[in-house]
Amino acid sequence: MSDIEKVDKYLSEAGMFFLATVDGEQPKCRPLGLHILHEEKIYFGIGDFKEVYKQMEVNPKIEIVASKGEDILRYYGVAKFEDNQEVLDKCWEILGDLKALYDENGWNMKLFYVDEATAEFRNMFSVEESYHFKY
Repeated sequence: MSDIEKVDKYLSEAGMFFLATVDGEQPKCRPLGLHILHEEKIYFGIGDFKEVYKQMEVNPKIEIVASKGEDILRYYGVAKFEDNQEVLDKCWEILGDLKALYDENGWNMKLFYVDEATAEFRNMFSVEESYHFKY
């Protein structure tokens, strides 16, 4: 299993994870669950009408945190937005009826991956494994 597959597997097992951004000087955090591993990148999706998208355009430094019991994954770096129809089609398969809501309102799903990334698999006190990704 590759290092990025370990990160993807952890996110899948955790189910829900949290995306942190910065809004001016205020940190913001919100739950997410959608992620798709494609060609050695983990893609995430957010709506272009949401504040989180605007925050990431201004400051693309982000952090994703997931936990399973006392184990924690911190995955952080720079969000890189990328148009990828194949990944977008997979998103809509997973999200089902949400596509109709996006279409009705003229919203777009924006896909991003984390570049210049570090993934830390941690316990409550220290880093147990760390991996770096640059695309």
